[in-house]
Amino acid sequence: MATRMGLLGKKLGMTQVFSEDGERIPVTVIQAGPCHVVGKRTLEKDGYSALVLGFDTRPERTATRPELGMFKRVGLPPQRVVREFRLPPEEVDSFEIGQSIRPTDVFEGNAPVDVSGVSKGRGFAGVMKKHNFGGTRATHGTHEYFRHGGSIGCRLTPGRVFKGKKMSGQMGGDTKTVQNLQLVQVMDDDDCVLVRGSVPGANGSYVTVKKAATRSVYKRVGMGQDESRSKNPLKASKKAAGGR
Repeated sequence: MATRMGLLGKKLGMTQVFSEDGERIPVTVIQAGPCHVVGKRTLEKDGYSALVLGFDTRPERTATRPELGMFKRVGLPPQRVVREFRLPPEEVDSFEIGQSIRPTDVFEGNAPVDVSGVSKGRGFAGVMKKHNFGGTRATHGTHEYFRHGGSIGCRLTPGRVFKGKKMSGQMGGDTKTVQNLQLVQVMDDDDCVLVRGSVPGANGSYVTVKKAATRSVYKRVGMGQDESRSKNPLKASKKAAGGR
């Protein structure tokens, strides 16, 4: 299992920042701290090593008695979100119970991150909205079949519907992870990070921001390559408008 440090946060919304060369960058603002160390998991006691973090306080009346006792022992108010982060034992030992962790303690600017959250719920959706089906031609002889999914099987063979068949159903509301997003800026004073890319979830939802699992340096697709200008003036103007 991947052992990567991360933080809990709340998706606040979108804004824009400008780079040194004047490029306008759309970013998502995530309040990623301060997170508090609620507990530890050790190899001797639990069979694995992990760091338990809490984020965003909540009223004591909403917590159960076992939760109140746990937070009282560590000297913290009840936390709304509690998650575990698998880490090596030596890294877990470097943190203390009750310690506050801020974004600057974990992340560096312009680094890739993985963001996990619950996607927006879309309710019961048809195959055209959920799976991008093209639909049936609206020509003569077609009746009430414009947005249907079509045939889903046969009678004798196979005599059933295969698992994973793309059909209508509930859309959204699933835990999704978007990898290799650009961490544009870390705002130390506000405990916020600015992330470029598609962050799952609605505004106000809780997300998990981790160091990227597959990359150590952020690199945009198509950037940093020497492209020859096309002789077609239309294509050349489009590239110039895109800053390439």
